[in-house]
Amino acid sequence: MRNKNVLLLVRAALIAAIYVVLTCFVSTIGLASGAIQVRVSEALTVLPYFSVAAIPGLSVGCFLANLLTGAPVYDVVFGSLATLLGASGTYLLRKHRFLCTLPPVVANMVVIPPVLRYGYGLVMEFGGRDWSIPFYMLTVGAGEVICCCMMGTVLLNALAKVRGVVFKDTCAETA
Repeated sequence: MRNKNVLLLVRAALIAAIYVVLTCFVSTIGLASGAIQVRVSEALTVLPYFSVAAIPGLSVGCFLANLLTGAPVYDVVFGSLATLLGASGTYLLRKHRFLCTLPPVVANMVVIPPVLRYGYGLVMEFGGRDWSIPFYMLTVGAGEVICCCMMGTVLLNALAKVRGVVFKDTCAETA
């Protein structure tokens, strides 16, 4: 049992490290945060489909990536919470290969727009009304669909072929 726990911890740490590196890389071209974000590291949110170790790995990775890229504290906290919720949802839907990519999209569409509007003070007015939340739900959602659903599905299909090797001893029970 102890070796399995160590393996899960190491796997979580590796996932966190990959998330941080990918986010920092994408941050250099300005796509990791803000109103329009295509955070490539979000494709990793399919990993709970294979291993429960991905849930803390992704959450810690998001937390560290947000700290390292200079995000304000509320983005560090709520962004990490969105990733935790999304990764947990992926794990809960692991028996449904297509649906498991959706929880991170929904979590980020709900959590991140208020952070952008009230935390960063990004206001999107049109016709004398504040459309910030719906607008950011659309832009964040689009970026999440690209990363989680499209790129994540490619990653999920690629890893499914080597699941027994890569995720040996830590596989989630899936169909």
